[in-house]
Amino acid sequence: MFFGIDFHPLIARHGYAVVFIVVFLEGAGSPLPGETALVLAAVYAGATGRLDIATVLLVAAAGGILGGTGGYWIGRALGAEVLAKYGKWVGLTENRLALGRHLFQSHGGKIVFFGRFVAVLRVIAALLAGLNRYDFRLFFLFNAAGVVAWALIMGLGAYFFGDAMTRVSGPLGVIGLLFAVGVIVAFFIVLRRQEKKFETQLSAEALAKKDDASLETHQP
Repeated sequence: MFFGIDFHPLIARHGYAVVFIVVFLEGAGSPLPGETALVLAAVYAGATGRLDIATVLLVAAAGGILGGTGGYWIGRALGAEVLAKYGKWVGLTENRLALGRHLFQSHGGKIVFFGRFVAVLRVIAALLAGLNRYDFRLFFLFNAAGVVAWALIMGLGAYFFGDAMTRVSGPLGVIGLLFAVGVIVAFFIVLRRQEKKFETQLSAEALAKKDDASLETHQP
């Protein structure tokens, strides 16, 4: 469930279209669960065979590349003031924008590439690239490479997981499946905790800078 929407029946009925639209909108700066849509579709393809995994990967990659391109130009057109003022309505809080801006200024193209694997950066990396007027050719290259790598790793991993679910037999098979699920869940928990840690750290830094600026202003 996300915003009251159950993606399972949507994937079953409109698999490819749902994956493309959700991944596209996420890449353009909307806080939609693009990764969830990809993983659900890939698991469904592996477990039922009713979706073609190659097509799932293709539409996910296309959605991520086109969505990221749109997000880049949106960020470039709107600028920092508009995003700071209205970004919160689509999940772009001040902390998240500060986190992404700090990381982007420090690491540039690496954030565009690896940001595809981090929830908060997956939403704002393209916007920040445009906002910081990062060279579009380099952005497109890093974004496309990141999207393809993300789609292959997450999509194929979920596909083989779904396929394995249909082949599990005996206690060892069940134990192996449970272990794989545990590793995946632990990975996402650690990732989310690190994201929260970064946000908290940047909030503290921003507050400290604000206090320093206030003291300088009031000094005689």
